[in-house]
This record gives sequence, C-alpha cells and structure tokens, in this order.
Amino acid sequence: MDASLIPQFGGLIWTLLAFVVALSVIVAIHEYGHYIVGRWCGIKADVFSIGFGPILASRVDKHGTRWQLAALPLGGYVKFRGDANAASVGDDGTLSEMTDEERAQTMTGASLWRRAATVAAGPVFNFILSILVFAAFVGIAGQAVEDPIVGKIKELPAEVQTLDEGDRILSINGTAVATLPDLTSAGRALTEAETATYEVERDGVRTTIEAALPMPARIEVVQPRSAAWDIGLEAGDVIRRVDGTPIHSFGALQAIVAETQGTPLTLDVWRAGEMLEFTLVPRSMDLPTPEGGFEQRWLIGITGGLMFDPMTERAGPINALSYGVDQTIYIVRQSLSALSHIVTGQISTCNLSGPIGIAEVSGAAASQGFDQFIWFIAVLSTAVGLLNLFPIPVLDGGHLVFFAYEAVSGTPPSDRAVRVLMSVGVALMGALMMFALFNDIFCP
Repeated sequence: MDASLIPQFGGLIWTLLAFVVALSVIVAIHEYGHYIVGRWCGIKADVFSIGFGPILASRVDKHGTRWQLAALPLGGYVKFRGDANAASVGDDGTLSEMTDEERAQTMTGASLWRRAATVAAGPVFNFILSILVFAAFVGIAGQAVEDPIVGKIKELPAEVQTLDEGDRILSINGTAVATLPDLTSAGRALTEAETATYEVERDGVRTTIEAALPMPARIEVVQPRSAAWDIGLEAGDVIRRVDGTPIHSFGALQAIVAETQGTPLTLDVWRAGEMLEFTLVPRSMDLPTPEGGFEQRWLIGITGGLMFDPMTERAGPINALSYGVDQTIYIVRQSLSALSHIVTGQISTCNLSGPIGIAEVSGAAASQGFDQFIWFIAVLSTAVGLLNLFPIPVLDGGHLVFFAYEAVSGTPPSDRAVRVLMSVGVALMGALMMFALFNDIFCP
C-alpha cells in the first residue's frame, strides 16, 4: 500500500466523523423541538429516531416513545401517534378506532394551532441552539472593551517590534485613536511602512514608541476549501514576502492578491520560528458587502486581525443573548441574500454547497479546534432552521403552508392534493441536492 494514502484516509475518516457529529447534534435538536412541543401540546410520539435504516439501539420511555439510534446517521425524525409515516402525511388507519380524546393526541386530530406549533418548533429550536452557542462564546470569552487597550500579544517573528500588554493606544502616526474601531480603521490604512509611531499610555505615563503596524500579515483563520487551505497554510502563520517583495501588513497582502488576477504567487511564510515557502493561485470569490449585495474579489482564503488580542470584559446574560440573536439574524440575512443573488444570476451558483462541501468544512472546523467546530455547528444549525422554513412540501415550511390554507379555508387540503404536492417537494429537494452535489465535485 502507498504510505501517502494513509494521511488521506485518516483525513477522510476525520471529515466523515466531524460531519456525522455536527449533523447528529443539529438533527437531534431539531427533532427534539418537534417532540417536546408536541408533547406540551398533548400530541403523543411513537418514535424519536436519530438516523434511518436498521436500528442499532433503542429504549421505550415512560411516555411510550421509542428512542432509537439507527445505522444511517444522515438525519432523523419523530413519528407521532396515528401518522402513516415520519412526514406526518396521512394516518395509519387507527384513527377510526380511537375515541375523541385519543384522536386529540394525534397530529391529525389535534387542533390547528397545536399542529402548527409542533411543526414550527423544529426550526425554532435550531435557531435557539445557534443563539445559545453564540451567546456562550461571548459569555465565556468576554467582549472586547471599547478602549484600545493591548491584551495578549500574538506570536510574531522575533525581529518584529510589538507593543506591551496593558498599553493604552492614544494615537498612531499622529492620528488620534479613541476606540478599538478607530485603531482598526487606522490600521487598515497603513500598508507601506514597516513600522508605525504609537503614542501610548504605559503604567500611567505617556510615551512614544515605534512598533509593527497594528494589522500584520498574520493569518487568524484559514477558510476551508480555499487556496490557502489546499496548500497547508495555518492559523498563526505570518506572511513575510510575496514573490520576493517584503510584506508588513495584511492590507498590503490584500492589495497584491487583488492585483494578481489569478496568477500564481510565491509566499515566504514564518511559522513558529521557521521560514517556509508556498505557492498558490488566488481564486475569484463572491463576497457579501455591508450594503447587502456581493462583490467579486480575488482571494487566497485567509483572514487577519490586530497584532494583539484586545482586552475583554465579561458579558452579562442580556448582552450575551443579544449578541447571539444578532449573530443568528446576520447569518439568516446573508443566507437569504446569497440565495437571491444566485437565483438572479448575480453571483456564481458555486456558492451553494452540498453534502460533500459541508462535510469538508465540518472536518476543517474540527481540525482547527473544538471552539471552531462548535461555532460551525451553530452556523449550520441556523442554516438548517432557515432551510426547513422554506415553503416546500416535505419541509416544515410546506406543512405550515398547508396549515395556513386550512386556517383560511376552514378545511385541510385533500389527502390527494397533499400527496401530489409532497411528491413535487421530494422531486425539488432531490434536484437541489443533486445540483449542490454537482457543485461540490466540479466547482473549484
């Protein structure tokens, strides 16, 4: 056996494991939302399943629900009492034998608002998971203080001059700095010189020092499935030269990448005291703009930041939850914006990833640390919740449309109409899945 295949095989197993874990967590939360709200509404559940196919393990609880783990961990379902199937389409033929009280404990016999609440609970629980995870990050790690105070200095080459922890930055190259956003804005504008002049308050005394630019060409995050990821660049790497030209700031690196128009670049990279050389080709990508649109730019797939971690303060429960809600809403808006731009042809359809792409990102997030993996789960949970609200039969949103029709007309749609629409929904979702899978295989 070729020994070079061993790391690839190990990487594949790691990717699949990360994907299964992420998907299982999200599915479990989604289905638990359906189950618990259904139970609160008096609707009994016969089966709660994580996965499909042969049952690996199961137990029946005191409520009569069988909790099971199945062999194919690619989703899950809750089968409510009286349903013909896990999609809650039709009944299993037992409703006619039930009393009125027993019928009220089924999805078919429950009142309209109880059925709607039970169906909507799945996506809502996905959003709640995202909000709580984002809030926990801020609650544990804290929020950056408004003042431009230097926290922990990040690892940089020994010859790079840095500030000291605890310095309060008052100005940079003569420009007053009052807040951390001021420093970030000023840092982005500095790209040419090797150092900058800082006025700082250190131990209560004002002093002027020379130090590296506030935003060096240091990699904070490597984006999965990017040019940088493919050649093995890592978080913490510092790019020192591009095609032999010294680089002192992340802004200078961005400018060079933008000018290449996709031609190969040779990078001299500092990594933990060692100099390495890499060659990559920037890729054209569609990026969201603050105005809600998209712009096409040449990228290598990395993000940068300040040379230090800002000082943080503990976020209270209200601020943490507010951050979680804002982050979730931001993801929803960006997702809807991207989808609308894909549909109208304004950005490439390659922005739509399928199961292979999601699995690769799962593995990449897991390889970058537990915190990155949990953050990815929260982002994916928002996406799953949003997808399930689309008004497509077989999805929760499709069921909610059926309920809306029933609320307006006074009667539910006929079984035949529902079955036809469900078939259409299955075909649409299948076509979408195949299209996304095509993107995973053939898009760069």
